Amino acid sequence: MEILTWTYILVGFTFALYIGIAVWSRAASTKEFYTAGGGVSPLANGMATAADWMSAASFISMAGIIAFAGYDGSVYLMGWTGGYVLLALLLAPYLRKFGKFTVPDFVGDRYYSKGAKVVAVICALFVSFTYVAGQMRGVGIVFSRYLEVPIEWGVIIGMCIVFFYAVLGGMKGITYTQVAQYCVLIFAYMVPAIFISMQLTGNPIPQFGLGGELADGTPLLDKLDGVLSELGFHEYTDGRKGMVDVLMITLALMVGTAGLPHVIVRFFTVPRVKDARLSAGYALVFIAILYTTAPAVAAFGIYNTIDSTSETSIEDLPQWISTWQMTDLIQVDDKNGDGKIQYLADPETNELNIDRDIMVLASPEIAQLPNWVVGLVAAGAMAAALSTAAGLLLVISTSVSRDLFKTYQPDLSEKKELRIARISAACAVVIAGYFGVNPPGFVAQVVAFAFGLAAASFFPVIIMGIFSTRINKEGAIVGMISGMLFTAAYIVYFKFISPELNSSENWLFGISPEGIGSIGMFINFLVCGIVSHLTPPPPQSVRDMIEEIRVPRGEEKSSKFKKD
Repeated sequence: MEILTWTYILVGFTFALYIGIAVWSRAASTKEFYTAGGGVSPLANGMATAADWMSAASFISMAGIIAFAGYDGSVYLMGWTGGYVLLALLLAPYLRKFGKFTVPDFVGDRYYSKGAKVVAVICALFVSFTYVAGQMRGVGIVFSRYLEVPIEWGVIIGMCIVFFYAVLGGMKGITYTQVAQYCVLIFAYMVPAIFISMQLTGNPIPQFGLGGELADGTPLLDKLDGVLSELGFHEYTDGRKGMVDVLMITLALMVGTAGLPHVIVRFFTVPRVKDARLSAGYALVFIAILYTTAPAVAAFGIYNTIDSTSETSIEDLPQWISTWQMTDLIQVDDKNGDGKIQYLADPETNELNIDRDIMVLASPEIAQLPNWVVGLVAAGAMAAALSTAAGLLLVISTSVSRDLFKTYQPDLSEKKELRIARISAACAVVIAGYFGVNPPGFVAQVVAFAFGLAAASFFPVIIMGIFSTRINKEGAIVGMISGMLFTAAYIVYFKFISPELNSSENWLFGISPEGIGSIGMFINFLVCGIVSHLTPPPPQSVRDMIEEIRVPRGEEKSSKFKKD
């Protein structure tokens, strides 16, 4: 069967599965809509968390950026992996013990202030909309290629699917849908990786294939270094980024992870505190399967790309290039008129431009794998993008319904609150779709901005809220605003106002927009600490509550500080 037929079958089957699960697990109460009723098993929650975590950036874009950036692309791998460990160890158990549904909920109670809660809601919306833009872009790319529709229509189709099961099922529907999506995406990622590893190195384990030898006995990475050097690129295993920028990007991704509201809320769906720890451990194992495979997928992809295009005549273009040209994500321009493709580092002479977001999606076609594998990858990419998009949309709807409306209308009925949450999710889908059609960068880059904003806003107030009894509401509010404004202004300036100045010579301390969230975080910590010590300390009841949260015991059901 043709690729398009396989794609329709596999994507259609998975979509039917997701919608069926959403109908079966339809939320009937606000508790089911927000936290799936708090009854999800640790294993299921671990799989759902992994799917929520491994977004379009992880599935589609991470290997793509490593493929084209080589060693420098590893900052994404290190930052996102380290960030999840940080989240699991430092934040998840304490927030779960506190017992609130959302991060703004925690901020509002911990800092005893509606103002602090509103600022946290604004930050959550800012981060979530930035993040979801990358997911919708990934959805558009997948549909554009495999269903042969424009990217705009691909985004619209994805919006409709997410709208259905996110708005209908809430967290309950999303959780069990994400379990299915994890199974789909990890199978779709590993199958072609195993195939290609066998093709190139004879080793079925991609992680070992990365360090293996090609048929001629040359180590794969040595061959890549040599080939790329001949084309004018820097060696694949050689880093070109400044160490300060590498450190700041990695740190921003790590602490941004720990401040992402759509991941944190997952730990409220399990019955007990120890289940939150256990589900975090399961999720780490599930995430590691993909993350340890990504470097191999990147190396295999760029090697096969160069091998299949080297000195190829225009008349004999590989089928995969001709196919992807229809999406405008690959451009071929015979600048010297010799009838051959020249893939070179010099933009003045380079005749082949490849969007880095297509590397994972195109790899099965480049390696000439069976058509069903290509369709499977399409289904997996859709699962990755839609799972995270759904989690983000739930955060957005919850922030509006529970953290805004419920705060100022405490007598709001459960039925009306649920209706507001669903309307908010519907509006969020439309806005996310717009940013998916008009993104401010490629998928991994857009997501990196979201992590930077989360690092600058949420991480300091959550960490200090748990581990310090002296930080007060004035410090939290001013700190969040300072960190968010600085980070957002830096990103907007270099990416939108003066993109021509976006280079290391003009960056502050040589730190790129992707890493500036680390500086925003330090500003937040500093401002929060100074303001808190210049203003009155929190009430004794709040300090007692903080001490109670840190007690390393179980659920403490009788605790007077237990929240609803």
